[in-house]
Amino acid sequence: MADQENFVRVTRLAKKRAAEAMVQHLQQPNKKRVVLSEIQDLSNVGINQIENKVFVSEPLRPKCKQITRRKVKSSDDPQMCSAYVSDIYDYLHQMEIQKQRRPLPDYLEKVQKDVGANMRGVLVDWLVEVTDEYKLLSDTLYLTVSYIDRFLSVNVIPRKKLQLLGVSAMLIAAKYEEISPPDVGEFCYITDNTYSKKEMVKMEADVLKCLKFEMGNPTTKTFLRQFTVVAQEDNKKNHLQLEFLGYYLAELSLLDYNCVKFLPSLVAAAVIFLSRFTLQPKSHPWCLSLQRCSGYRPVDLKECVLIIHDLQLSRRGSALAAVRDKYKLHKFKCVSTLSSPLEITDSFFEDTRLTT
Repeated sequence: MADQENFVRVTRLAKKRAAEAMVQHLQQPNKKRVVLSEIQDLSNVGINQIENKVFVSEPLRPKCKQITRRKVKSSDDPQMCSAYVSDIYDYLHQMEIQKQRRPLPDYLEKVQKDVGANMRGVLVDWLVEVTDEYKLLSDTLYLTVSYIDRFLSVNVIPRKKLQLLGVSAMLIAAKYEEISPPDVGEFCYITDNTYSKKEMVKMEADVLKCLKFEMGNPTTKTFLRQFTVVAQEDNKKNHLQLEFLGYYLAELSLLDYNCVKFLPSLVAAAVIFLSRFTLQPKSHPWCLSLQRCSGYRPVDLKECVLIIHDLQLSRRGSALAAVRDKYKLHKFKCVSTLSSPLEITDSFFEDTRLTT
């Protein structure tokens, strides 16, 4: 009987602490309430400043066919599943090229009428802040952007509903990735209650139907984890710096609409290429191990590398500061403050004999 009473007492105390914690959490004054309903399509921020190109309907893939099976480096970390890692990444590469999991590379031109590249950039930049505000995983952010691009590829929406789409996509991604995702009310609050819970749930349902409930999707972060392990093998001194710099550049790539046409694995490879170039500009950024692991040659990465390099130098998207401010923090080794040479040597993209 005494044990039962003690159990009841402890349970009541636990419930009381949980309730107090919830009240304190909801009353936090530091959450930034932002309304993006009237996003302006400003052309001077650099996102739209790109040469007119004819985009193919398929995502860019490497031209080289000689690497049919990627040789993925195993790791002692049990979470890297060393016994199955090659099979896992073969499966992920097959999944990333599936048409139903890919956005149209030119959906803003072909589908949307009231949404531009700058508006998309502003939305993603704000979602980076929301991710940081609620301490969400970066995987949640990548999935959110993937859902947004896939939805916009087949559904015309007015600009006043773009923020609603963004928070609804993040709500779905958080439910998929997070242990304790924010509830609908939190996302309504963060938009300064611009949208009601009913509107958000309705948009959530529309996004899920558009995705055909296929929410799992390989992202740039998925491939970046493995490529970073390989890249760190000959860079023993700057392991953390290389890792955080890769994360920084990968999140910058989310801001630019012109990266939508690239496969996630190609973006991840381009990020590693540029990270190594930033840290060691006089050494060749690519190696045979990375080529075998990723399946990409330097020439396959050139266009994507140059776009992300412009983002790194603020020659594109200079008005979008959330990612840059985030990675100025000491816990990320202040990687957004690292200087990079203004130009990348053309010879680094040529098909030369690479070292291991």
